[in-house]
Amino acid sequence: MLSSILKRKLTDNQVANIFINAIYETVDNGFKEVAQLINEDVVFVKSPGISENQNGEFALVVIVGNLSFLESTFDADQAVRVEKIIFEKLSKMYEMSALDFSKMIRDYQSFISRINHPSKNMVYGMSKALFVKYNLNEFQDEYFKRMQAPNPLFLKRMDEVISNFIWNWDAFFKKYRLNS
Repeated sequence: MLSSILKRKLTDNQVANIFINAIYETVDNGFKEVAQLINEDVVFVKSPGISENQNGEFALVVIVGNLSFLESTFDADQAVRVEKIIFEKLSKMYEMSALDFSKMIRDYQSFISRINHPSKNMVYGMSKALFVKYNLNEFQDEYFKRMQAPNPLFLKRMDEVISNFIWNWDAFFKKYRLNS
C-alpha cells in the first residue's frame, strides 16, 4: 500500500520522454555489440560487415517493436495519447512531419507483420525484420539463400539479443504511476 503512494506520478509527456530516451540510449549503447554479433555469426559464409554506425534500421525496428508493447500495456486512450506524443517528438528528431513519421512507423509495423506471418511473436518479427533490412540473406549458405529464409539458428540468437531492447514495463510500473 505504502509503495503505491510513494511512486512518482508521471504525465503522458514524461512517459513519452522516458520511453524515447531509454530506447535511444539502449540502441546507441548496444548496437555496436549487435553489429559485432551479426558480423561474427557462424551461419554466414561471409561477414555482412555491418558498421557500428549503421544503426538506423535497427533503431526503427526497436521503436516499432516497443510501440507494439506500449499498445498492449496501456489502456487504449492512454496508449493513443502517449503514442501521439512519441510520434511528435520522434518526428522532430527525424526531421519529418508527425504525419509522415506516423506513416513510416505504420509501414514498418505492416512490414514486420507481413514477414512474421503467421506468428504473432513481436520479438521474432523484429529479428526477421533485421535480417531483411540488413540484407543478410546475401551472406548465408546456398541452401538458406535459395529458400530466401533466415537460418533458424540465427533467428534464435537474434531473438535473445532483441529481447534486451524491449522496454520493461513491469519495472517501470514498480517505480512510477501515471496520471489519469
